[in-house]
Amino acid sequence: MINLIPGKKGTGKTKILVDAIVKASEEATGYVVCIERGMKLTYDIPSKVRLVDAEEFGITSYDAFYGFVAGLLAGNYDIQQIYVDGILRIGGRDYDALGAMLEKVSVLAKDVKLVFTVSADTEELPDKVKAFIH
Repeated sequence: MINLIPGKKGTGKTKILVDAIVKASEEATGYVVCIERGMKLTYDIPSKVRLVDAEEFGITSYDAFYGFVAGLLAGNYDIQQIYVDGILRIGGRDYDALGAMLEKVSVLAKDVKLVFTVSADTEELPDKVKAFIH
């Protein structure tokens, strides 16, 4: 299941994401992963959550992101939840490419909860992306 947290910069998306990560770390029986660019959340999330810096792994496109998530899931069947802060900073502002990646990831990770923050107003996003806002 994929869920997006959209909104312009400064609207509290990351705070919502961090709260969800903290709750997940307390309740999950499997692993929780957080992917971001720049390791800004190091002191905000519990140490048992696997924090991944997209820059460190050279993830600079939606194709690279998809491949990275596929590798994560192939290497660890106990991952239950993946949180991504700032997907547009990782993959860019090509909303059509974002929508295509979300569709591919939703098939790949059908048993994993994925939550993304998206720094854009809902009105800016194409229907393919809006379909993942719950």
